[in-house]
Amino acid sequence: MPEIVELLASPVHRFEGRPADGPAPAPEGELVEEIRIRAGLGIVGDRYYAHPAHRDASVTVIARESLPVGAGLTEVRRNILVAGIEVDSLVGSVLSLDSGQGAVRLRVRRPANPCAWMDVTLGPGAWRALRGRGGVRCVPLNDGILRVGPVSVGIEPDTA
Repeated sequence: MPEIVELLASPVHRFEGRPADGPAPAPEGELVEEIRIRAGLGIVGDRYYAHPAHRDASVTVIARESLPVGAGLTEVRRNILVAGIEVDSLVGSVLSLDSGQGAVRLRVRRPANPCAWMDVTLGPGAWRALRGRGGVRCVPLNDGILRVGPVSVGIEPDTA
């Protein structure tokens, strides 16, 4: 059964500067059990919430199956880590996730391409290994809440 494994809502951007210098420390409490999503704005409390440059990609989703064993959201800086959903093939679709509070619909706009930071946070070769498997960038179409745990999934073509 598909599930939401981890959720990240971080108020700060940790991957700035040169990867060789390492990321900034993780703020307390960025991994959460629940996130509140607002249509067109993103995740309340996240660094990209209502940020004009990121409104077209304010929520990121990645599949656990794409990551090395033991890796999670603090290493890849995506918002939603799912299992049992092949998200990288969903560009041009609308992904619906319902963890018990009603479906949250996400327009899957484009791939979330990995960067050189992955070789620092996950290990040498990760950047290359994640090409085509780095997750997706989405626009939330409605307000809602997502929680860690089992999730019902819907996929439909994006007609907009």
